Amino acid sequence: MTVNFLAAAATFSPVHLFLQADWIVKGVMIGLLLASLWSWTIIASFIMKMGSIRKKSDAFEKAFWATKDIDGYYAEHGKSDLPIARVFSAGVAEWRRSTNGATIDREGTRERLGTAMNASIAHEIDKLANRLNFLATTGSVAPFVGLFGTVWGIMRSFSAIAAEQNSSLAVVAPGIAEALFATAIGLFAAIPAVIAYNRFSHRLNQHEARLGRFADGFHGTLSRELER
Repeated sequence: MTVNFLAAAATFSPVHLFLQADWIVKGVMIGLLLASLWSWTIIASFIMKMGSIRKKSDAFEKAFWATKDIDGYYAEHGKSDLPIARVFSAGVAEWRRSTNGATIDREGTRERLGTAMNASIAHEIDKLANRLNFLATTGSVAPFVGLFGTVWGIMRSFSAIAAEQNSSLAVVAPGIAEALFATAIGLFAAIPAVIAYNRFSHRLNQHEARLGRFADGFHGTLSRELER
């Protein structure tokens, strides 16, 4: 009894199911596993990247609001690739262009400052969200790809029934097991991708709001300079 149980367990092990699967089902499994691997790579890199950006942004803002010399601060930090630094640089660049002439259009300058920094915010968020589209695609498509493998495996089971003229469990079980295994891999790829995409979208929204608050504060500072 124990030997039979161990033999059955070995027969339905993930490795055995993969090796015994039809080449189409194998292709589905490999594709889903690669998608899952790339999803986890994106998840890990995004977590580390956003953690680093948050810490550096905290330091940037703290130093910025403490400084009395915006030009000096720009000379020191204006070339940084930090999103908040790029928003700051966009504001300074527009400020210099708008106040370079003999006469200054105060209202026009205010509008252009807001437009330049808002455009920079949108650009930075789009860059951060670039690879998240893969998570959304994996989360929505992977279950259906796994379902395709399921359907194909069940079709093989029915073909085995017709060929053997026997509907016993021993005949249909391998094909059904392969089919269900393909479904499981599809869910394994999709579930983390969906959870991560939703969570990361929320974090991007929070970061976008933070950049917006910084831009509003910097805009106010420059607006007061126009009134002097």
